[in-house]
Amino acid sequence: MSRSHRLIELMQVLRRHRGVVSGLELAREAGVSLRTIYRDVATLQEMGANIEGEAGVGYILRPGFLLPPMSFTEEEIHALAAGAQWVSRQTDEALALAAQNALAKIGGVLPAEMQKALDDDAFYIGHQQKDVTELDLRLVRQAMREQRKMRILYADQAGAPSERTIWPIMLGFVESRRFIAGWCELREDFRLFRIDRIVKAEVLSDCYLRNRRGLVKQWRSQRELARSALEKKIP
Repeated sequence: MSRSHRLIELMQVLRRHRGVVSGLELAREAGVSLRTIYRDVATLQEMGANIEGEAGVGYILRPGFLLPPMSFTEEEIHALAAGAQWVSRQTDEALALAAQNALAKIGGVLPAEMQKALDDDAFYIGHQQKDVTELDLRLVRQAMREQRKMRILYADQAGAPSERTIWPIMLGFVESRRFIAGWCELREDFRLFRIDRIVKAEVLSDCYLRNRRGLVKQWRSQRELARSALEKKIP
């Protein structure tokens, strides 16, 4: 591998990590020695990359620095094509169109010899069964982006509806089900709401004051604690 290629690969590894990553981890993922990582990080810093940290502490890449684009590998193209197909068939029409547009943009800059990998029908992703509800998921994504509350009419397992005010933080697509994860003001706790049980929904003008990403981290932490507790009870 050429040094320029190696530097680009190192940038990709740094981009994948949102927090501080150790030099040893960078060396493992890049497949080089720790000494090489130290040299390459210093080179990238001299080129203008905003990499904070030092040897023995770890590194983090701050946004705002771009290297020339690198051609995708065939495996990466297959991953993108499979991912776009999954989004097209398992989510909603707006995201499906966005995935197709993104794939078209990628195809427009690929060299001719790599177009075959993009057009290769090597995967089959099944179609999502339509939910009974006609809830437009674009409304949910808008509410999440703007950190706005939603008022929903939600049916329980017996079909009895109740009105809830929720703080939507995440959309879930699990097997044949779609969910909204969010804070429920009625229950004063995080809850999962099945899309097919939402009878009616509207985005409110009120914003929830806590940061959505912070709420996602808290929700995941609670789920991990609950899972660990359950595993300890199982003999």
